[in-house]
Parts: sequence; C-alpha cells; structure tokens
Amino acid sequence: MICRRLFQVRLGRLLSKASFKPRMAESQLHTSGPSSNKKNFQAHLSKASNVLFLTGAGVSAESGIPTFRGAGGYWRTYQATDLATLEAFYQNPSLVWEFYSYRRKVVLSKKPNPAHIAIAEFQKRYRDLGKQAWVITQNIDGLHQAAGAEDVIELHGALFKTRCLKCGHVEENRNSPIVPALFNKGAPDHDAKDAAIPLSELPRCNQPGCDSLVRPHVVWFGEALFDDILKKTSEVTDACDFCIIVGTSSVVYPAAGFAPQLAGRGVPVAEFNMESTPCTGVFSFHFQGKAGETLPPLLKLETQDS
Repeated sequence: MICRRLFQVRLGRLLSKASFKPRMAESQLHTSGPSSNKKNFQAHLSKASNVLFLTGAGVSAESGIPTFRGAGGYWRTYQATDLATLEAFYQNPSLVWEFYSYRRKVVLSKKPNPAHIAIAEFQKRYRDLGKQAWVITQNIDGLHQAAGAEDVIELHGALFKTRCLKCGHVEENRNSPIVPALFNKGAPDHDAKDAAIPLSELPRCNQPGCDSLVRPHVVWFGEALFDDILKKTSEVTDACDFCIIVGTSSVVYPAAGFAPQLAGRGVPVAEFNMESTPCTGVFSFHFQGKAGETLPPLLKLETQDS
C-alpha cells in the first residue's frame, strides 16, 4: 500500500499540469458509464492524432504466455512474488535464473496474437498519415515488437535483456538457454529440484574487466520504475488525445493510474478486457471479450485527417 501511494504521488507530479485543458469537448465524453458503441468509438478514434495503447498481461495471455497470477499462477511451488524480487535473487540467484530461463523458453515458443498485430498495423497506418501511436506495455515478452510495433515503452523492462549488478551494463540476449548451465533446467513441475548452479556458471557480464553476475533487466516487486522510462511515459501521456487499454486489470501501480489520469483530463479512454476493472466506470468505452477478437475490427477504420 505504501509503494502504491508513493507511485501515485510520483505519477501525479509527472503527469499533472495545472494549465491543462481537455482536448475534446465535454459533450463527447460519457456521462453515464462507459459505452460499447463501436461507431462512436471509431468516430472519436478517427479524430485523434496521438493515440496511446496501454497493454497488460491479458494480451500476452492470449498468446499462451502464463501470467503467474491467481490460484494457478505457480512455477513449481512459487508464485512470481516469491522470485521476482532483488532479495530472492541475492538469496538464490540460481533458482531465480531457472525461473527466468523457463519464462524465456516459453516466450520464444509463442507468437504475437491478432491484438498485437492489429496494434502494430494501426500504428503504421497512423504514421503514414503523419499521426502518432505509442505503446506503453507492462509486459516484458517483446511480442509487440515481434508483431512489428515501434515506439514501445516497456514499463517493467525486457525479458531478453540483462543488467550487470556491478557496472550496470544492459545487453540484449536471446540465447536459450542464456548459458549452458541452464540447459534443461527450469522445469515448472512441483517436484523439480533446485539446480543449485554455481555463481561462476550463471549469466555474467561480458564487459572488459567486469565479469560480475547479471540479472534480468526487469522491474521486480519493490523496485521503482526506471527514471528514463517514467520521463518518456510522462511525455507520451501528456501528448495523448485518445487512449486504448488492452488486457490490463488496472490494479498494478503505477500503470493502473495512467488511464484514470487521462480520463480525468478529458481524454477519451477505451478499455478492452475480459471483464470490468476497478477503473471501468471512469472510462468512455468498454469492450468485453478477448482482445484478439474485439480489438482488430475496431482498429480497421478508414483513418482520415481531421
């Protein structure tokens, strides 16, 4: 709760501007709950020049990527919150690297789904019109980029990047396994044993004179977002005049605060999700169902300059 409040305060400072004026007339916004009118959605979208997609675990789940949440969200006997922390990494780096090696292997076996592809294609069409469409994602799998999307802000880092604990060097690495010692390791079965890989055989920094242990370049529980990511997010959200949320529960901060902040500033927000969220009531549109089915048809509008 304390972390959430700190994030909210920090987010508010970054995103709020005292001189802000809504970019669309109040009559264009919903007054009695979100709408599911497709024509109205497309009408508003066609007038926008800076569209922002906010995506979460739900869109990756439609590609078959585990969310590690809820009753079935276990790897072996652990939940993600048990392993995705700096404390867990210092205590047992071998176990944590087994977990991430498994996740890397799973993601490499998956492909972007129709929602990923629709967003990437929409982004390209908008660019051709001289407009802008950004993606801010909570996902670390890189499937937006695999679908062809550009201008993607990865709030929580990237699964296929590592960061040195000593020198801070960040490097992309898509090898699977990332080091030979992790070959055939990371099985998710409850009875799988800890491989207890020696530190010297775990992923290490390749910078001259370093050779320190590296960690996944992701934001773990209890860690703040990277300052450069927060700064860029602030710039993108400030320019946004239409926001589309895809597959996010709107409960993980600071990302959960972005869309309500935009809605409060008069920016139309459309939510595509399997179910309603705590923030659904403040949005302009809500479309329930799989994003891969609901989103693509609505993004295939004939975009016109307004």
